[in-house]
Amino acid sequence: MTSRQRPLFSFFTQWAWVAFIVPVVLIGCIAHTQVLAQSDTPLRVGSKRFTESYILAEILAQTAAPHLKKPPQLRQGLGNTAIVFEALRAGQIDLYADYSGTISLEILKSATPLTLQQMNAALAPMGLGAAIPLGFNNGYALAMRSAQAKSLSLKTLSQLARQPQLKPGLSNEFIGRADGWPGLAARYGLPQKPTALDHGLAYDALGAAQVDLIDIYTTDAKIDHLGLAVLQDDKAYFPRYDALVLYRLDVPTRHPQAWAALQGLEGRIKEADMIAMNARAELKGVAFDVIALAQLQAAQAQVQAMRTSPQTSPTAQPADTASRGFIGKLLAPDLPRLVGQHLMLVFVCVALAVLVGVPLAVLVFPHPRTRAVVLGVTGLLQTVPSIALLAMLISILGVIGTVPALVALTLYALLPVMRNTTTGLLEVRSGLTDAATALGMTAAQRLRHIELPLALPTLVAGVRTATAIAIGTATIAAFVGAGGLGERIVTGLALNDRDLLLAGAIPAALLALASEGLFEWLERRLLRHRQV
Repeated sequence: MTSRQRPLFSFFTQWAWVAFIVPVVLIGCIAHTQVLAQSDTPLRVGSKRFTESYILAEILAQTAAPHLKKPPQLRQGLGNTAIVFEALRAGQIDLYADYSGTISLEILKSATPLTLQQMNAALAPMGLGAAIPLGFNNGYALAMRSAQAKSLSLKTLSQLARQPQLKPGLSNEFIGRADGWPGLAARYGLPQKPTALDHGLAYDALGAAQVDLIDIYTTDAKIDHLGLAVLQDDKAYFPRYDALVLYRLDVPTRHPQAWAALQGLEGRIKEADMIAMNARAELKGVAFDVIALAQLQAAQAQVQAMRTSPQTSPTAQPADTASRGFIGKLLAPDLPRLVGQHLMLVFVCVALAVLVGVPLAVLVFPHPRTRAVVLGVTGLLQTVPSIALLAMLISILGVIGTVPALVALTLYALLPVMRNTTTGLLEVRSGLTDAATALGMTAAQRLRHIELPLALPTLVAGVRTATAIAIGTATIAAFVGAGGLGERIVTGLALNDRDLLLAGAIPAALLALASEGLFEWLERRLLRHRQV
């Protein structure tokens, strides 16, 4: 190593230490905060990403809340079964509502449905258990437009095998589940090739005749509302999907009074109750917490009435007033919390991208081949779908929430930071660097006092691009329970609620516009300073 290279190497080494230590400290602090939160034993209730799961999570949380020292933490819309179950195993949540068929066939990979006792025997080595059957079955089925079913004389799944021209539009989870489409198609010899659709969009696609068949949950409110024909499972392929609570075995010990209250829910929710609750959410836009509260109040009133008069009929749910309009959803009380979470995710991931990306770009800049390889790798990261990247990170890190979301967002922000840093350095005129060398400057001094200052406007433009990308991409954080404005988008997608989707998308767009204005002002200042 020459004497000119040593100061430059020393400079890079200092930057490398900063780039390594700061991200580790930041992510460590976040992880430590999560550990402290867990050690303080709040009850954490999770849910999947569909209407019924949101409502059941609220019912579980509100039932337990009066018997807890601290309010329970709700982690809604975490995704499909695989993600929520992994969160439970990793201790990121304490319990959530699932279904007996899903636990038997999808989670435990049993070839046949299991009894509750058999499920608990298989779950116990994982530190988990299943309990509190809630009282209703929510099975899978296939549905189609009634007029089309009538014209084709279709009533059963066996008859469906003779209609290869029909186009199924099925949820991604159903297509991939052990108890979903692959097994169903094999059992009935179904020749159709399904198209993947989000469950929240499937009913609209069916109504618009874009698909002919969709998978449904038997407690979906839109089945009767849209007058759909549900095909009979004449070979009894689908097992029962009785709703129950999947929980960590330490919950009854940590929260004995809350657990006792939760056990009081056993058998309290009938199928008609669940259909009515789903209808209030999907057809009338009533908030999940309001629906859960009304159900619990109605159940309590029914219990009291039965004690005083056994002949009293069940208490009806209250009539719904007009649902919240767009402005009500946009300016809902959760807006400051979601915006704060979104800004935190963006700020931290962009800061990490700068701390890692700038030193790395400077380090590889003098070596064209190495530079091309490194930029190629960071560019390749941009092509990885965000959900796939999150799934891989959850598997690698063993956690959900803020940490995997920040790692994913930082990886996506690296490319514009690194590319603009190298571009800015390339734009520095060789005459200036030659003059600096002639004046006796070392490579590190030349970099610090001439090359980086001249490249700064281009570097800031890269940070600007990274920030814009991060604001948009941060909405994926909601899929792993990291919060942000994506919570509204995820929930709106599950409900097919356009107003709620816009209530999440518009604030995110406004944040992007605000960041553009801020960077525009900063770049003007830098250019003015450069001219002076």
